[in-house]
Amino acid sequence: MEFCDDCGSMMKTEGDVWVCGNCGAEKPRDSANEAHMTSTDAREETEVVDMSEVDDEEIGPTTTVICPECGHDRARYEMKQIRSADESETRFFTCTECGHKWREDDH
Repeated sequence: MEFCDDCGSMMKTEGDVWVCGNCGAEKPRDSANEAHMTSTDAREETEVVDMSEVDDEEIGPTTTVICPECGHDRARYEMKQIRSADESETRFFTCTECGHKWREDDH
């Protein structure tokens, strides 16, 4: 299993690269590293879930943070462990105004 360095989403293989299904980032495959991975059967792509009628409160917590894209001061966030267990979690933000996504350590 490989995770995207840009957004933290799980990546899938396409030929000789890993591709993020969320943001489209790519990175080359490493056969030596993949020899230690466990694989599962591929599943069919699921359909997109319509969240247009779900209240923001039901989607997840929000915080006061400035969006680097539009300058709005509110974003939803989630914490993900993308490094080793002894490293702190990374916080990912989604602007409630424009939908721009970024992570806490982006500059």
